[in-house]
Amino acid sequence: QVQLVESGGGLVQPGGSLRLSCVASGIISSPANMGWYRQAPGKQREFVARIISRIETYYTDSVKGRFTISRDNAKNTVYLQMTNLNSEDTAVYYCYAPVGLNTYWGQGTQVTVSS
Repeated sequence: QVQLVESGGGLVQPGGSLRLSCVASGIISSPANMGWYRQAPGKQREFVARIISRIETYYTDSVKGRFTISRDNAKNTVYLQMTNLNSEDTAVYYCYAPVGLNTYWGQGTQVTVSS
């Protein structure tokens, strides 16, 4: 069974940085498409970033220039490097990966940006 496990969330001050990781297990090879969504309190889950293969990346406008998505296929891991964080980035961050006809989600990792 495919499982995605996120880590790296936490409390950070405005302007700070965090790196999230998501490890996929239960698969033969790393999914071609992996990415991140987030859900802030009282809001719908929103797309953050995704990466296809190793170099094709997409970002929501609000994180462009601040967040960088990358992957290590040998480790079945996708990363989200977040810099210059602000309060609007506070949310639970979820990793996702379409595999076959299904889309799998991690359990989420909390990111809180506060002074």
